[in-house]
Amino acid sequence: MTGTLSHLLIATLAFVGGHFVMSSAPVRDPLVAKIGERGFTGVFSLVAAATIYWMVTAYSDASHIAYWEPPTAIKHLNLSFMIIATIFILAALTPKNPTMAGSGSNQLANGPRGIFRITRHPMMWGAALWGILHVLANGDLAALIFFGGFAVLAIFGTVLIDRRKARLYGEDWQAFAAKSSHIPFAAIIAKRTTFNAAEIGWLPVILGLALYFVLLILHETLFGIAPISWVSGLFD
Repeated sequence: MTGTLSHLLIATLAFVGGHFVMSSAPVRDPLVAKIGERGFTGVFSLVAAATIYWMVTAYSDASHIAYWEPPTAIKHLNLSFMIIATIFILAALTPKNPTMAGSGSNQLANGPRGIFRITRHPMMWGAALWGILHVLANGDLAALIFFGGFAVLAIFGTVLIDRRKARLYGEDWQAFAAKSSHIPFAAIIAKRTTFNAAEIGWLPVILGLALYFVLLILHETLFGIAPISWVSGLFD
């Protein structure tokens, strides 16, 4: 592995590991007891911002070493499923998100609603899907490390969130979790809850689509890659 890729790997481990360490009970609980929830959130945000900046700069300097040439079908798959990722992420941005940092037990009382009937972690699954799709669509080691790091953090971060909520809210969380699911659509398939499109509403769908098209149009300007050209390839 080249030096630039090693640098990226270290930065990614710092970013992902920092989240896992600071979210763990042996580290988080004593810090919250000393500096309060807001103080901890501030420290956590600073660490996250510093490590993600390090990670992004390391990625921009990393060598391009291909491990496969993504076929056209994968690129089209990326375009299609990124719509789901952006909708999931936007739909999760609500004060009613029961897994959001700082949310209280009062948001658990009525069980999962809206997007949270599909999964209680829409934000994390949206981020995981974004990471996995970009790993597949780029096909080089730097992308595997960078985007793979986000995917790993998002997927395993859900486990940490579940553990923390269970520790904080006990039976209230257990009752909520029993009617929801970690894996998207699992609770609906198991008939522990039902799908309700009206609860989700049109707003997160419209905003998710808007974000998707903005990213699609500006992607080359912002990141140097033009996925919008893949769209024209559909009609060649």
